[in-house]
Amino acid sequence: MPPKVVLHAPTENALARARSNARNALKAWPDVEIEIVVNADAVRSAVAQADPETDPMLRICENSLTARAIQCPGTIQTVSAAMTHIAERQAKGWAYIRA
Repeated sequence: MPPKVVLHAPTENALARARSNARNALKAWPDVEIEIVVNADAVRSAVAQADPETDPMLRICENSLTARAIQCPGTIQTVSAAMTHIAERQAKGWAYIRA
């Protein structure tokens, strides 16, 4: 069974680390399943700085988008709340890593 990892990125620097971590994980485990959960101050960077390689892994917090009046492009997936999404993933056995 391939590993499943949720990377949490609440800051701009954490988002950069999470994207790098995701790329490195894919090299080590080509069949790894990764989600990068983005909230708080990282949402602005996630929306403004496209990264075709890791954008499909992003799960942007709708609460954070609303609080900052930011529109998310339809090409990036959202979740209603970052913390509940992370908790649900952990309950399903996903590994949690804060980037």
